[in-house]
Amino acid sequence: MSQHPLKKFLPLIPAALILGSLMLPSGCANTTTPPSGGPKDTIPPVLTKVAPLPGAVNMPTKTKLRFTFNEYVKIKDANAIYLSPPLEKKPKSAIHGKSLDVSFESELDSNTTYTLDLTGAIADNNEGNLFPGYTLVFSTGDKIDSMCVTGLVQDCNTLMPIKGATVLLYKDHSDSAVFLKRPVAAAKTDDWGYFAIRNIQDTLYRVYAIKDENNNNKYDPETERIAFLDSLLRPTIVYNDSLYEFKKFDMKDTALCLARHAQIELNLFRERPSKQYIVKKERVGPRTAYLTFMAPDAVIHDMRVRGLPREKLIRQFNLQRDSLELWVNDQRKMPDTLQLVVKYDKTDTTGKLIPQEELIKLTYSKELRAEIMKKENNYRDRKHEDTIAVFKATVDPTTVEQYGFDLEFTYPLIEDGWDSLQFWSVNPRQQEAKGSVKVIKDTTNLRHFRIMPTEPFQVGYDYNLKIPHRKFRDVNGYYNDSTLLKVTLPKDDKLSFITLELSGVHNRYLVELLTEKRDKVIRSFLVDKSGPVVFPYLKQGAYCIRITEDKNRNGMVDTGVLLQKKQPEKVRFFKVEDQFLIKVLERSEMVWQINMKEMFE
Repeated sequence: MSQHPLKKFLPLIPAALILGSLMLPSGCANTTTPPSGGPKDTIPPVLTKVAPLPGAVNMPTKTKLRFTFNEYVKIKDANAIYLSPPLEKKPKSAIHGKSLDVSFESELDSNTTYTLDLTGAIADNNEGNLFPGYTLVFSTGDKIDSMCVTGLVQDCNTLMPIKGATVLLYKDHSDSAVFLKRPVAAAKTDDWGYFAIRNIQDTLYRVYAIKDENNNNKYDPETERIAFLDSLLRPTIVYNDSLYEFKKFDMKDTALCLARHAQIELNLFRERPSKQYIVKKERVGPRTAYLTFMAPDAVIHDMRVRGLPREKLIRQFNLQRDSLELWVNDQRKMPDTLQLVVKYDKTDTTGKLIPQEELIKLTYSKELRAEIMKKENNYRDRKHEDTIAVFKATVDPTTVEQYGFDLEFTYPLIEDGWDSLQFWSVNPRQQEAKGSVKVIKDTTNLRHFRIMPTEPFQVGYDYNLKIPHRKFRDVNGYYNDSTLLKVTLPKDDKLSFITLELSGVHNRYLVELLTEKRDKVIRSFLVDKSGPVVFPYLKQGAYCIRITEDKNRNGMVDTGVLLQKKQPEKVRFFKVEDQFLIKVLERSEMVWQINMKEMFE
């Protein structure tokens, strides 16, 4: 495409203006005032010359590139100087005067179109003003490939953009390519998780994205996250300089960056490790320890502590079954080393899972041993919590209707007194009435319980739950102190409500209200039928609503499996006027209709 003849001089204009201003006489200067140094330089470097010229063909496979600027510059980030397709080793770069020289340790491939991107790599030498970026295209063959593709890389759970991910294109469609070979084209995502790959061939590609921790442009499953496109991709757009998506934008300009169109979306996830073994062990108390497994879903056939009956060992897996807590239900003094015998499915040298028995020695750390000895030898060093069954009891007025009173013990119980709980209400006329409660045991945490009243809460009533003294005993042999919890439903008329009217519910879904930054779950519901989901008592602010399709009904977001072509479970965020953030005003009641089938199809 031909260009206006003045366009090639545009990069020189800022430099000419600066130079011209320096040459003008300052006839009105006050010679009695010391020089102030002038205004701070905020103008980024301007590229004035490139060698070879953009679009050069038949370049030698052993070559060097030079970029000359209008001022002295420095390399801000050498890793941001990115060649596509990448070589075995990253480009070498050096500053000579006002020029950046880029060379390669190995020869380039023949008959190949290359792009070298400088976005985020260069800044001026004085003020550190960042060069907005430039992409040079050249070929070692007799033509320049012309197709392009754009897209977005995001986290599979939060759908937040992933900065610095590497997007890889392969003409080799085999499953092993991403593990063993370098791609035929690649690009890094910017601050918004956005990528734009230009000057590629018109052919079918297998597309991946990885968080390339060791910068080798290959997937290392033990340490890296990955995303993949379900189907093969054939580029449909021919690159030209006027394409909006390929312009260099200030990453702080939200509107411009979000206006770019993404052809494909890639959801980054961490795979389950392929090998199973015990990676960590720790003794955290006289009767407490834990084990960590390399992979989830650990299978244990037998477990015991030498010298103790099997039933004396209490154990609990986390939800993923890759972390195991252990407690010894025996009040005798414990030895310095607990010898734990574990028979579990472990990966052997051939990569197969087979039952193997392993002896785990659980010893005190020096610090823990010193602390225990200090308390044993000096009763004055013992705190009150060292001699009772410690628990944490909480209640949140905004969530009590859903979650009730929350009770979690530090150690498992060997005696409980749930029948001794006392619950009563006080109405606005200060009349007391006894009530009843039910105890809900947490299926994933044997130390955690929820206490739910059997009657609905009422606005204006005070509710009291008393846990009496010495009714619960833990594995250390200690009894509990008493405590009293009080709660009243919020009466602040400034609080707001969100109601989601769900239809088309054909699977099980996890519906969650999140904070503005999507880093904390405020409230969650498991839904398997159509109907309303209500989020009450919300303060003014911004929130997000995340909905996860829980097809296997395990209450968690399952990750993907690359070789099985299995994507992580689908996550969607409810949008209002095409925005993820839901702005809640004071005294508002918002109701939205959501067709779950449409959302997930």
